[in-house]
Amino acid sequence: MLAVFAGLPGVGKSTLAARVAAELPATVLAVDTVDFTLQRYEVSEPRPGFAAYGVVAALAEVQLGIGHHVIIDAVNPVKAARQLWVELAERNRVPLRVVEVVCGDDAEHRRRVEARYAARDHDGIPDWVRVLERRQEYEPYLGPRLVVDTHLAKEPVAPVVAYLS
Repeated sequence: MLAVFAGLPGVGKSTLAARVAAELPATVLAVDTVDFTLQRYEVSEPRPGFAAYGVVAALAEVQLGIGHHVIIDAVNPVKAARQLWVELAERNRVPLRVVEVVCGDDAEHRRRVEARYAARDHDGIPDWVRVLERRQEYEPYLGPRLVVDTHLAKEPVAPVVAYLS
C-alpha cells in the first residue's frame, strides 16, 4: 500500500506518520528530509522542491517493489504533486490511501510552527509567515481521503491504521 500524509508544515504529519508506520509497519519517506539534504549539499534546481519529490517517488517505487508498505510524508500542496503518487500507485498496482493532516486551531498550529522554527537545525524549516503563504497556495484535496485534525484527535493512530488496513 502507498499512503500519502499531506498537509501544511507544523500540523503533525511527520509525528503521525512515524507512529502509524511503527504500527503497520511501513517505510516512511519524507520529502522534507530529501529536500533539506539536497540543500545541505548545495544542490540547486530551477524548481525548488521538485527534485525531492522525484527522489522520494523513486525510493518509494523500490520499497513497493519489494513488498513494503510506504508512507509518503509531504505537504503535497498542489494537484501536480499529488498526481505523482496516483501514478506511482497505479504503476505498482497498489492501493493509494490519502491522509490529510490538519491542525484546526490556528493558535496551536502557530505555536508548533514557531517552536520548530526556534529549534531548527537547518534553513528549510518555515516560519509562521511562510506557512501562511503556503496555506494560500494549498489547493483543496478532491477525492477520497481521511482527514485527521491533530488538535482535536486525542489518539489518531488507531483510526488511521484502520483506514489504511
